[in-house]
Amino acid sequence: MKLASLIILFFLSFVGLAQTPDSLSIKIGQMIMIGMPKAEVDSAVLAEVKTGKVGSLIYFEKNIPKSSSAFAAFKKMSWTYQKAAPIPLFICIDQEGGKVNRLKEKYGFTRSVTAQDIGKSKSLDSVRFYAEATAATLAGLGINVNFAPCVDVAVNPDNPVIVKHGRSYSANEDSVSLFAKEVVKEHRKYGVVTTLKHFPGHGSSQDDTHLGLADVTNTWQERELKPYRELISTGYADAIMTSHIVNKKLDHHALPGTLSQSILDSLLRKKLGYRGVIFSDDMQMKAIASNYGLEEAIRLSINAGVDILCFSNNIQGVEERTVEKVHTIIKKFVSNGAIPVSRIDESYHRVMNLKKRFGGTELEVAKKMNAELTQKIALQAETLKKTNEELQQWVDGKIKWKKKKKSKKS
Repeated sequence: MKLASLIILFFLSFVGLAQTPDSLSIKIGQMIMIGMPKAEVDSAVLAEVKTGKVGSLIYFEKNIPKSSSAFAAFKKMSWTYQKAAPIPLFICIDQEGGKVNRLKEKYGFTRSVTAQDIGKSKSLDSVRFYAEATAATLAGLGINVNFAPCVDVAVNPDNPVIVKHGRSYSANEDSVSLFAKEVVKEHRKYGVVTTLKHFPGHGSSQDDTHLGLADVTNTWQERELKPYRELISTGYADAIMTSHIVNKKLDHHALPGTLSQSILDSLLRKKLGYRGVIFSDDMQMKAIASNYGLEEAIRLSINAGVDILCFSNNIQGVEERTVEKVHTIIKKFVSNGAIPVSRIDESYHRVMNLKKRFGGTELEVAKKMNAELTQKIALQAETLKKTNEELQQWVDGKIKWKKKKKSKKS
């Protein structure tokens, strides 16, 4: 083999290997959720999906096509992203109803009502009707995760972000559990993951975590855990979302719930026995973005037990967080030991188990693709190894390179 050919082969092998995602990159990708910038497929997001650097997407109202054929256009957008993913995506939305309602009637979608209105009904028929209508709509659009039901107990009637917007079913924790369970049941019929929020309880706060830190140390009540305890113990907790509230009684370091190992690991996992996926609330809300640097927030949240970090890129005045930036930060922390590899593995297995539960067929396809990817990596690694050995032999003088004799002209 000519020296020039050998060197070319060496660099081609190296470049090919470098461009193929390694297993750590794939696992980190499953921990990242981002929002899209517009109401159509975004080429940058699509490229990140294709490389496996992002495992979840979240829709907001700005992503709803403003046309008479919004449903079809929206579904096509979801399908395009999903089809491009090497591992099935979580495609998420906040569709609680009422104030927190991305799929509005004015765009041609099913009417929804607030949790508060449902909580006033005399039977469970209303919650079942609206929950089923929501779940069927989401499934039809290719959305497989709903960040609902909100199980915050309306402890503080003047709460500015939960109670004032009608997002709580009731001031009675048992009623909250009862209604939330029906919401979960109806979503499961359509293969849509539900997410209980905002742990460990946001209904007693006096402040809005979208705007800054909310300290509930003196207002939070133990009964706010009742819906979580009930739904976890009866098997109706598909996933759970954190809150950014500060509660010094639960975390003596005064860390917000999303960043607190005491709240997420000691309380939620160990005391309440929760084994499933934990989503962070938006990491760009000002309770986090204005008080913690991006790197510190990522390190603390993952070590606390968050499995999927949400970066909505939907809050004005907060710097955009790119997948590449978040991915690089996590990988750096793993390489220097600030985040144990075991934490990444734990989150990856939880996420994959949830995806398998709600999309077994798609996951089988993903497994096949991952097996092919693993084989490709192994083959490239073997080629690179052999090329390195031949190069070393040439450097050591063990291979003689002979000039090819010119052929005589006939």
